[in-house]
Amino acid sequence: MLTEKDKKYVWHPYTQEKTAPAPIPIVSGKGSFLFSESGEKYLDAISSWWVNIHGHSHPYISKKISEQSKKLEQVIFAGFTHPKAIELAERLIKILPSNHEKIFYSDDGSTSVEVALKMSFQYWANLHSNSTGSAKKKKVKVLALEGAYHGDTFGAMSVSERGIFTRPFVPFLFKVIHVPFPVKNGKEAIRFFKLQINKFKEQISSFIFEPLVQGAAGMRMYDKEVLNEMIYLCKKNNILTIADEVMTGFGRTGKMFATDYLSEKPDVICLSKGITGGFLPLGVTSCTGKVYEAFYSNEKSKTFFHGHSYTANPLACAAACASLDLFEKKETWKKIGMIEKMHKAFADEIKSLPGVSKTRTLGTIFALELKTENETAYFNPMRNVIYNYFISQKIILRPLGNIIYILPPFSISENELKKIYSVIKKFLSMRF
Repeated sequence: MLTEKDKKYVWHPYTQEKTAPAPIPIVSGKGSFLFSESGEKYLDAISSWWVNIHGHSHPYISKKISEQSKKLEQVIFAGFTHPKAIELAERLIKILPSNHEKIFYSDDGSTSVEVALKMSFQYWANLHSNSTGSAKKKKVKVLALEGAYHGDTFGAMSVSERGIFTRPFVPFLFKVIHVPFPVKNGKEAIRFFKLQINKFKEQISSFIFEPLVQGAAGMRMYDKEVLNEMIYLCKKNNILTIADEVMTGFGRTGKMFATDYLSEKPDVICLSKGITGGFLPLGVTSCTGKVYEAFYSNEKSKTFFHGHSYTANPLACAAACASLDLFEKKETWKKIGMIEKMHKAFADEIKSLPGVSKTRTLGTIFALELKTENETAYFNPMRNVIYNYFISQKIILRPLGNIIYILPPFSISENELKKIYSVIKKFLSMRF
């Protein structure tokens, strides 16, 4: 049995190995479903941690990876390049905000954020350095939203919410100015934002944010006008802006990128998760020409010294290009529109039911906050109750505490979505 060998050799993420139930061994996937070793069929309602865009084992992406593997599987990306890396960069630049000109490759969402942070710190160091290489000004502070999650590497943890996930590492994290999460009209967040900029603008290097939706915080959503104002204030005060689109990118919010909703565009954008359609790890950090120019120099010290062994891996780039091919098909956007429409209708249907505190939707994202005796939080005891119930119904939902969310692959059908909705309603009727 796979489970026995797993227990002997494997250490799983976000898992207390001593008390957690044995993991379910999955041996294959197709469309919106995953199949276990024992033949059970699970409906993947969260796209396997938000990465699977077009459905499991999509034949077109699989074919393109196979074709690439017969040509080139890997090449060092320092001093060399290859066709798929160039193609992907060109295609991304054409669909990203018009002020973006360059693509820097890494290997996952957290490292795409690390790249963005290092890029922003060194941007100012390069601009302000003297002939000896030492900086005349110290732009080392970062603005970030409360509740944020940007990854598990040290820079990403630093700009994320402080809590149980980061507690052992707090002595090693750099200090960040955390801004209140914008609620209602966001006036309090904007007021605090202005105060911090007025106080520290000569020291603030950047403002990092998850545009419009904070994923791990419970799919918390906020108004685009508030974010536009924050980005505008940063531009006015010479502060770089970083959009973490690792979760929100590639159709999740109903547009290709969440920043497509904004009139004010960020200087740097982080991408990963759905970029390869869920097939292979890949991270991207895009930036404006203004940012790139600060590194373009005859001085070796102004080089951006960052890289990964698998930077711009040809197989991952081929998968990403294949995924973009699918986004060029009308059928993909019809499915996104269908999911968005059904989510809105379902949210309206259940918002007044017993046990429902709040519902919210944006594009293909649906979230339902349950009323519980404990506060809304990642470690709300309701989490395990929800998870175990839906697994028993052969639906994979990984609740964020007392928040149930749906973030399905675009391959999902109307009937499959209806099944998820019906099980949610059944759960509510049983528990409340």
